Amino acid sequence: MASTVVRSRIFSIISRNNKPNRRFFCSNKERIISSQSTIPDQSAAAAAAEEAPAQASGIRENKAWKFFKYGIIGALTGATAFAGYASYAYSLDEVEEKTKTLRESVNYTASSDASNVEKYQGLLYSTVMTVPAKVVELYLDLRKLLEEHVKGFTEPASDKLLPDLHPAEQHVFTLVLDLNETIIYSDWKRDRGWRTFKRPGVDDFLQHLGRFYEIVVYSDQLSMYVDPVVERLDTNHFIRYRLSRSATKYQDGKHYRDLSKLNRDPGKILYVSGHAFENSLQPENCVPIKPFKIDETGDVPLDTALLDLIPFLECKLNFLSASTYYGPFDCPHGIETVIFLDFIAYKVLTFFLKYYSQNEGKNIITFAETEKTGYIL
Repeated sequence: MASTVVRSRIFSIISRNNKPNRRFFCSNKERIISSQSTIPDQSAAAAAAEEAPAQASGIRENKAWKFFKYGIIGALTGATAFAGYASYAYSLDEVEEKTKTLRESVNYTASSDASNVEKYQGLLYSTVMTVPAKVVELYLDLRKLLEEHVKGFTEPASDKLLPDLHPAEQHVFTLVLDLNETIIYSDWKRDRGWRTFKRPGVDDFLQHLGRFYEIVVYSDQLSMYVDPVVERLDTNHFIRYRLSRSATKYQDGKHYRDLSKLNRDPGKILYVSGHAFENSLQPENCVPIKPFKIDETGDVPLDTALLDLIPFLECKLNFLSASTYYGPFDCPHGIETVIFLDFIAYKVLTFFLKYYSQNEGKNIITFAETEKTGYIL
């Protein structure tokens, strides 16, 4: 019995001693965990230390690229501003003259007796100046191309708008007539469309002066308007040539008649228009006339401006012919007698034509008539 009790106590003591110490294992486990947590911290620090130089180099490259990009933009902006100023302040010929030295610097060659240093400097100089010279040449080519393109819209279509005169007609004078408000009048209304009226006396005017002058119609309207109007107006073909908008010079927002492009002697040209001084570049050749207009009622007024102009143009023709023959300062006194007789004839002719032009049926062009357009050409 006693041995049994002793044995049970011994087993209890041994089992108590063999029981694991939980605090010991817990503390060891926590130490292991804490020691393991230091390993990723050390690797992250090493990776961050390696990425820091890469980020710094990337920032430097980004700054360099931005500097290069902004430099290119600034250079292009400056070049554009300089090209715009040069285009505004100087003509193409002036720019070519001012940049001639720069463009020739590319072909710089040192003399044969120059030293090696001078030859090297010359080669370096020509190499450096190649890019600016090429840029200037590119600017000149583009500007020349642009000005030629613009000239097609602003300048007359040709330097010789009329063909050469026949050798037997070198003495003939040229009478240039404006179209609208000079020999016709066109207006438009929504309810009836276009109506075109011919000026009273225009038929007699063309028929009479067509024997002495080379008559040319010079209008700022499009040819699709000028051609049919002239064809229906001048059925007897006293008008030799028709010039439309493509033959005018566009300047300051207006179309001007450039009489110097007619391929005729400027001293033998007369330009008749209701707005002669306003739309011609040669005021010395202008013969102003009262503009022809129709009121809203459509009643054609009694207008004798063209008929009154006939004697003047005859006198002018005689005077110019005498001046051409005798010279501008050697005209004899006999020319005054001729002008006086023409003036008397002018008065008689004016009285007759005023009476003759009262027939209103001849005042309006009625070649075609429709419900919407009224009287049209």
